[in-house]
Amino acid sequence: MTNPGLSPRSVLARLPCHYGWVIVATACLTVFSCLGLARFAFGMLLPGMQAGLAMSYEQMGYLGTANFVGYLLSVALLPALLKRLRPRLTIGSGLLLIAVTMAVMAQAGSFKELLVFYALTGAGSGLANLGAMLLIAHWFRRDKRGQAAGLMVVGSGAGIIFSGQLIPWLNRLYGIAGWRYGWSLLAAIVLGVVVICALLMRNEPADLGLEPVGRKLAVSVEAVGADVRAGRAVVLLGLLYLAYGATYSIYGTFVVTSMIEDYGFSEAAAGQFWSWIGFFSLFSGVLFGSLSDRIGRKGGLMAVFAVQTLGYLLAGSGGGTVALLASVFLFGIAAWAIPAIMTAAIGDYLGLARAAWGYSLITFFFAGGQTVGPAVAGVLAEHYGSFAPAFLLAAAITAGAFLLTPALPQPARH
Repeated sequence: MTNPGLSPRSVLARLPCHYGWVIVATACLTVFSCLGLARFAFGMLLPGMQAGLAMSYEQMGYLGTANFVGYLLSVALLPALLKRLRPRLTIGSGLLLIAVTMAVMAQAGSFKELLVFYALTGAGSGLANLGAMLLIAHWFRRDKRGQAAGLMVVGSGAGIIFSGQLIPWLNRLYGIAGWRYGWSLLAAIVLGVVVICALLMRNEPADLGLEPVGRKLAVSVEAVGADVRAGRAVVLLGLLYLAYGATYSIYGTFVVTSMIEDYGFSEAAAGQFWSWIGFFSLFSGVLFGSLSDRIGRKGGLMAVFAVQTLGYLLAGSGGGTVALLASVFLFGIAAWAIPAIMTAAIGDYLGLARAAWGYSLITFFFAGGQTVGPAVAGVLAEHYGSFAPAFLLAAAITAGAFLLTPALPQPARH
């Protein structure tokens, strides 16, 4: 039973702000768990798993891909689950699946076991992340959506900072078994987030007798969804999301391993670089999400893809530590901007009635990109003995996305 002292209505009475910002906080914790820990801690845990289970580069790539396959499958199930469970229970189910599969992976004795259970972790991540995105569309109107989504994705950066400090410490403490303790501890943290979300998260403002945050528009957002331009916009957004999924997954999966094997960094030093990525990324969603509220989603997307292209070029340039530092900064400062802008853009084009369908469709593109990206990068690294070609490929893809973005139509003016 929910503690009355912690119920949303009792919290609402004490809050100096709209309850929507509590929803943002719980969504941020959700992203911290389902992406920051379940996905991005993987990059820090990967060298230990490779050493402990004698995995090849190709197997490392396939392991990352398995997670994204699970994510893709969850996207296919999302519309049906949302009708039955609604966002709150969908998010809770996804987080619980993550916690259980992380705990099982801590005991895995083979690559095949990791492959199966990390795919299930990906399925949980998809349910939790997409459910959180949909919550933002329900609780925030168009003029505040980019800012709210930007705050939500801060959770990814916080997870990177946390794992960048935690995993090297566990490895120093427990040696070759450090990655097992890592998965166990992360599972316990995610379980705690499940409890917090159950206490505080609600599906929509009407549940608490509230209106969404933001200005009421003269023309309803649902009317925008009926515009013939919306279908074309969703397909283009999907292609841009595919480019993001393929490229960020290459960098996020392999940059730590590249630091250790291509640049000769110690694991502790690589962990510090990884934490810096997390620190810079804290600002990415708010910076570019708010920018897109001001200049439009098209301009915001172009700015992000330009920054990412330069970051990937520097990572693949072989320019040494200075170039790598610049790459870390550029990747971090734009890391979660695309999901934040996509969250806002789908609501702009389709409205609440069709938002779940829109999120599912563009996430198929996104998941397809992030499924293929790590596998291709692993094959390239195996062939060339370096991750530089994979980073250069990522730069070429985001450059193409930059050139494609101007084809997006403008949402109807309100």
